[in-house]
Order: sequence, then C-alpha cells, then structure tokens
Amino acid sequence: MKKIIICFSLSLLFIGCSFKTPPNQWHYNSANAFEAYKKDFLSSNDSLAKNDYSRAVKHAKVSSDLRTLARIYLGECSLNISVGQEDECKKFKDIQDVVNDPFLNAYYSFITFQLKKEQIPLLPQVYQDFVWHVENLEYKEANEDILKMDEVTSQLLAASLLKENIHNELRDKMIELASFHGYKKAVIFWLGEVKNNTLDNKKREEISKKISILNTKG
Repeated sequence: MKKIIICFSLSLLFIGCSFKTPPNQWHYNSANAFEAYKKDFLSSNDSLAKNDYSRAVKHAKVSSDLRTLARIYLGECSLNISVGQEDECKKFKDIQDVVNDPFLNAYYSFITFQLKKEQIPLLPQVYQDFVWHVENLEYKEANEDILKMDEVTSQLLAASLLKENIHNELRDKMIELASFHGYKKAVIFWLGEVKNNTLDNKKREEISKKISILNTKG
C-alpha cells in the first residue's frame, strides 16, 4: 500500500511539473519551426520548407506582439537574397509600421541596400565591421570579414550582398561551405556566380554540367 501511495505521489509530481507547458511555448515552437525552415529551404527540401514556414507563421500569429512574425518575414527575405532570389521583403513592409522596431528596421535596410550610417550600430554585431568596410569601399577587408563570420547563413547573406565585389577564391569558398552543409540552393547559386565571373570556357562548360546534374531529379 505504501508503494502505491509513493507511486501515486510521483505521478502527481510528474503531471504537475515535468509536463507543464510554458505560457510562451508558441515562441519556442515558432523559433524551432523557422530553424527547420532555414535548413530545408537551403537544402532544397521545398515541400518540407513550406510546411516548416507555415508552422512558424502560425505559432507567431497567436500574439499581439508581432516582432516574432516580423523576424520570420525578414528571415525569409534574407534567405531568398542569400541564394540570389530577388525579394523586396513585402511581407515585412506590410507590418513594419505596427511593429516599429528600430533593430528590425535596420536589418531590413541592410538587406535591401537602404542602410543609413546611423543604423549601422543597430545591426547584429556580426555584420557591423563588414558594413563599415563596404561603406568605405574597402572590399578586400569586407571579403575577409565574411570569412570571419561564425554562422554559414550570415556568410552566405553577406557574400550575396557583396557579390559584385568579391574575389573568385571567396566564391569558391561559398560553394565549399554550402556543399559541406548540404545547402543545395546556395551551391547552385554560387556555381552560377563563378560561371558568370570566369573567362575560361572549359570551366564554364564544366559548371553548366554540374548545375544541370544538380537540378535533375533522380
């Protein structure tokens, strides 16, 4: 009988503590779904990415604080830009006035080439040296800044924003990094950039064949 009482008490403990849902669980669910979206998007798992994105948005839309939703919209936009897809961040712009977050506004200006000098300190630290060097037309230093960034997604974004002023070695590095992580969309984009910036016809033909193989199903 004593054992039964102890077991029953432990059961109540688990029910009362271990399985208690945090009140802002929606925030964690949204963040986790968006992290999955990033990986699936970059890996060209498009159907999974679409589902991940829908879940992230759904969880974010339970709160009147729209900053999480705004971050998702900006994240989607920056991912598109990082793989060479044009995106004016319309979803973010549509809610920008009701969010009115200076940090998010600075990031939006950064990825859409509208950044003002006074906004640079509001950017994530990882981009600030890079932006200052670009601002001063110090492209060699900006190339080096990209290589120093810890996150691959940050490197891909910064490199895509500077794509007209990066050297071939860095383009090759982007292909290497994207390939290592299995980020197929980025691999294809940077292969295309290398192709567009070489005069070697043999290399251009080789790259074209690689892109064709990567785009072929099966």
